[in-house]
Amino acid sequence: MPREKKAQTIDRLQEIFSKCSVGILTDYRGLSVPEITILRRRLKESGIEYKVVKNTLAQFAAKRAGKDELASFFVGPVAVALGYGDITEPARVLADYIGTSKTSLGIKGGFLGDSLLTIEDVMTLSALPSREVLLARVVGGIQNTVMTLPGGDTTPVLEFIGILQARIQQLEGE
Repeated sequence: MPREKKAQTIDRLQEIFSKCSVGILTDYRGLSVPEITILRRRLKESGIEYKVVKNTLAQFAAKRAGKDELASFFVGPVAVALGYGDITEPARVLADYIGTSKTSLGIKGGFLGDSLLTIEDVMTLSALPSREVLLARVVGGIQNTVMTLPGGDTTPVLEFIGILQARIQQLEGE
């Protein structure tokens, strides 16, 4: 690869590493072309890019993007799943693909912003609900609390009114 083209590739990877919200590194060794095609299609349907990278160029790009520790993950055949939206989606799609296809796709690790992710972190991320589900749960919790507030606030008032009515009846009876 000519030196100028390498520099362009490094610049492009640096920009990608800086802009994406999450990246998961995979070892695609042992996957056939049809299997990789199916994986790419599933990832693309979820808005996730899947790029096979040259290790030395990716290492330079990671260091330029301020992710120095990430450079150590670029050993052997590496492809990166890059997510720009929901941070759980790439991990969920990859875990689902591994579980359903029974292929030899391996997860090496990844990054979330400036933090590195281990294999265990990626699997934990894949088990988390999506952002929309979490927001729905929070809104549901708030709504439930708001709905029960009037009942909780009126109970002491009703008790006080009951005491006043009892006292009025007591005074009328005298």
